[in-house]
Amino acid sequence: MPDAGFWFEGFPGAITVTDAQGVIIAMNAWSRETFAADGGGGLIGRNLYDCHPEPSRTKLRELYDRPQANSYTIEKHGQRKIIHQLPWYTDGVFAGLVEISLPIPAEMAHHKRD
Repeated sequence: MPDAGFWFEGFPGAITVTDAQGVIIAMNAWSRETFAADGGGGLIGRNLYDCHPEPSRTKLRELYDRPQANSYTIEKHGQRKIIHQLPWYTDGVFAGLVEISLPIPAEMAHHKRD
């Protein structure tokens, strides 16, 4: 049986993982491709704060100071994406953030399931 991370590399969306200080510790293939112009896999070991301008840097600091989920959509080069930034924990202690970026279609069904 493969290890628990076997799905990570081939996942069809960008996954970027940081430690509690904001240092990038992992990127899957899609993430490395997404950020190729910024260094791709060479970003591993770099701090997120060095990769973002204001006001993004301030928002990131808030997420590290008070870990919580942050989700929003963007459009870049005609492609819409949803971005989820989520805290992860080790033994109940904040360990960093996981950012998942997924392409979304221009039109998307929404289902209420109350």
